[in-house]
Order: sequence, then structure tokens, then C-alpha cells
Amino acid sequence: MNVRDSEAVAALLRARGYAMVEDEAQADIVLLNTCSVRDLAEQKALGKAAHLNKRKRRQPRFLVGILGCMAQNRGAELLDRLPDLDLVVGTQKLHHVPDHLDHLVATLRGQGPRPATVVDLDAEAGSQNEIRGHVSADGAPQISAYISIMQGCNMHCTFCIVPKTRGEERSRPLDDIVREAEELVANGTREITLLGQIVTSYGRREFPMADGKTPFVQLLERLHAIPQLHRLRFTSPHPSGFKADLIAAHRDLPKLGEYAHLPLQSGSDRILRAMNRPYTRDTYRRLIDQLRAAQPQIWLSTDVIVGFPGETDEDFAATRDLFQEIGFPMAYLFKYSTRTGTPAAEMPDQVPAAIAEERHRELMAILEARSLARHQELVGTTQEVLAQETARRPPGRLLGRTRGYRKVFFDAPAHRLGELLPIRITRATVAALEGEVAGDC
Repeated sequence: MNVRDSEAVAALLRARGYAMVEDEAQADIVLLNTCSVRDLAEQKALGKAAHLNKRKRRQPRFLVGILGCMAQNRGAELLDRLPDLDLVVGTQKLHHVPDHLDHLVATLRGQGPRPATVVDLDAEAGSQNEIRGHVSADGAPQISAYISIMQGCNMHCTFCIVPKTRGEERSRPLDDIVREAEELVANGTREITLLGQIVTSYGRREFPMADGKTPFVQLLERLHAIPQLHRLRFTSPHPSGFKADLIAAHRDLPKLGEYAHLPLQSGSDRILRAMNRPYTRDTYRRLIDQLRAAQPQIWLSTDVIVGFPGETDEDFAATRDLFQEIGFPMAYLFKYSTRTGTPAAEMPDQVPAAIAEERHRELMAILEARSLARHQELVGTTQEVLAQETARRPPGRLLGRTRGYRKVFFDAPAHRLGELLPIRITRATVAALEGEVAGDC
């Protein structure tokens, strides 16, 4: 989501006449778009901003701003720690950044006193409709692009700061999203990923069901019908959003591929209740069975948090056993991070860091073994791969993904970018695959 927000702000600034530079040292303005999901992310952003402020003491006309979730979470309190900041803009005001910078730059050019820090954090109706501009770093077509379809979250998981930083759910009009997608595809985009804090909640309060289908599935069907769009993905969903229509979509819409991300968080019913996650391990397991029945070739990924307050050895064992039973080849594994202002931060029986670390290592070992085994099953097969970008290492190769969203490195000329290629898999590692273009393609 932050990548998408940053891209949209960059597009707005370019349209206003600002130019992006490759080297930070050449920049007259540096904006840090920040995340608050984990404390470590905020600490890194604070450290970076402090480093930039040292440059301000040497170059008073240099401008530094903090945008996004940390700005929303900490607000004007940031100025106590970073008094030299020029700009603090929250998640619903990102589209006002060009206006604020114009004001700051004009004031500096007038050689007057240093302008006061701009702090813009209020909620704004319709802000979800403003994150729509696209820009790539080198001006080349975006083979894969993100579209933000909604903002906010109403789930209120006890560990999560997002409802505070992003506000309540607000969805964009379906026709506007389709129009944005059509424009991207006309400019060379071949894969679109739909974004939302709980993306499967799209439109559930704003738009009606149609033919027994939720607004989100209606949107998937509209986008699936766009010619020249090869792939369609979405993140991050919630298990409660996987109703019968969405499960059927994984069977009936080929552009979705054989992939679904389904956050688990914990395999213990007791911990799930403490997290305010409205499902049980059994309902989650049945959902996995339904997805696999609808799409037997599906590759699944998940999110898991270990070390949540009060998590006992028995609770962790329930998570470990379910994680191993389902056999995820992909997962984002997290050690619980205390977020001030969330209910979990005040819960008793906080788990010692050493125990959380050990549990994290145990799940990671299971994940790596499963990922390698699944990848090795693909060696010798030919997979449909979307060529997405030039690989950084090794140079000269292309990087793409299978229909199951696995990374594949292969040799091919750059003009094949954006194509669906048959790639024969020759080698597998835990993290990726290697292959070669099959036949005379």
C-alpha cells in the first residue's frame, strides 16, 4: 500500500513540475512515506529523518517531510523529536502534498524567514479516490501495477494500528477502478494487483450485491474482461471475505491464476479470540479445503504472528501443527510487535522476546523445507511465466512469476518483457526457480 501511495504522490509532483532524482544527495526535497505496522519500521523512519535533518543544518533550504502512517499515528508529536521537519502529512491528505510543497518553496524563494512546519492530518471525505496516479522510476511501461480500490479497515484486530492510521473503510466507485485499469493496460501493463487494507471488504457498504456476487467479485469479473490484461491479483484479504462467490472466482477466472493469500495469524482458537479474528482454526481449515477443491493447483500463502500476548506452548503448538498440516510454501512470519494504542499492548503475559524468536525459527524451518519441496516438484515442468522485469542479479536475465506467483529467473531479451512465456524449470531453491524458454518461443 505504501509503494502505491508513494507512486501516486510522485505522479502528482511530476505533474506539478517537480522532478525525481536517482541520488538522494542531489534532491532539494526528501519525503519519507512511512509505515506503522511494526515498531521497527517507525524507528527506522525516525532514524532516517534525524540523519536528513543534519543536512538541513548545513543547507537550510533543504526540505524534509514525513508522510503516511507514522505521520498519522504520531502527528505533531513528531516535532518534539524532529523540530526541523517541514511537512507532516497523514494518510488521507497525501494528494495535498504538491500544494504544501509549492507553499514552502515559494516562501523560501522569497528569502523570508523559514516557513512554519505544515501539519495536515485531518480526515477527508473522498480521499480514497485520490490515489490514482501512476509513475515508474525510469518512465518505462509498468508491466505490473497496483491499483488502490479502498482505504481503511473496520476489523479492529487487537494487535493492529491500521484502523487508527488509515481510518474506516471507504471504497472507490467500480467504474473508476475499471477505467484506471483500462488506461494502465493501454500503456503496457499486463498484471494488476488490487490493494486494500481488507481488500475483500471492497464496496460491501456502498454497493449492492448482484446475481449473488459481492461488489469485490463483481469488480474482479469486470477487470478480468479487459483484453490484454494477463494477470489479476489482490492483497490483503481476510478469511471472512472468502465467500462462495470468491471461491468460485478462483475456479472460473483464469487470470487470477493458481494463487491466494489467506492470513491465518494463529492456529489457536484462544489466541484468535484474543486477536479479535472472527474465525476458528476449523473454519479456516475448511476454507483451505474449499479453495483447493475449486482450484486444485492453487498455491497458498499466509501471515502468522508468534509471541502474541498470552501465547502458551500449547497455543504455539496448535499454530505450528496447522501451519505444517496445510503445507504453506509461502508465508510472512512475524514476531509480535507491541504497538502503543492497541488493545494487545495492554494485555498481560507479554511473551519474552527469546521465546518469540525460537517460535519464529521453528516455523521458518518448516516453511523453508516446504517451499523447497514444492519448488523441486516443478523442476522439469514447463510453467507459464509473465516476464515482469530485468533481474538485478545476475545481470542480463529476466525475472517473472508463474501462475502460482513463484519467482523465476531466465535468459531472454528485454523485448520479451510483458509477455507470457513457456519456461522449462531447470533448478529450484527455497526462494525462487530458474529456467529457460521452452521450444522456439
